[in-house]
Amino acid sequence: MRLDYLLLYAVTGPPRADGMPLPRQAEAAIRGGATMLQLREKKLGPDAFLKLAREIKNVTDAYGVPLIINDRVDLALACGAAGVHLGLSDGSLREARALLGPRAILGATARTAEQALAAEAAGADYLGCGAVFGSATKTDAVAMAPETLRAICGAVKIPVAAIGGITRENVTQLAGRGMAGFAVVSALFGAADIETAARELRTEAEKILKK
Repeated sequence: MRLDYLLLYAVTGPPRADGMPLPRQAEAAIRGGATMLQLREKKLGPDAFLKLAREIKNVTDAYGVPLIINDRVDLALACGAAGVHLGLSDGSLREARALLGPRAILGATARTAEQALAAEAAGADYLGCGAVFGSATKTDAVAMAPETLRAICGAVKIPVAAIGGITRENVTQLAGRGMAGFAVVSALFGAADIETAARELRTEAEKILKK
């Protein structure tokens, strides 16, 4: 996969108070500079999820941005998404790769260097690692120590996206840890102006990764 896909990796969040439809949220994030988008919807049934995924894929396709589906290999295949992201308890990476084929993007969560190496060996194209600053969407998330993220990035050849509580104000603290980009949920999809938030985060991400 292309490294630049991870630069600003937008991961969808919970419903907004203003009721903005998720496809419009996705478009705003992409217009602001999101380079890849993950649809993460834990509460929708298969039919509703597939309908939403197809609507969002129309948006991501229009802008040439890959759509990644969280957890559900079957639904990713059904909607023609670019790939899938699997958490530590979301199934076999090897089985997912066999189903998706060699060209799909397969992401995996890793919280230790050992997990990272295992995911790489099982066929993952990239890793999501965190929570680097805790998490607004996962209240049980434990903050990842800076040296752990650095060790993971140094252990594997595949690219790593830092995730967890990342904002425009704190993202600069991640400079020098070796990641290829940043996965962001609340600082994008919880922002009053999603497009502006994405543009500001994209600018900061580019600065950090040039250092």
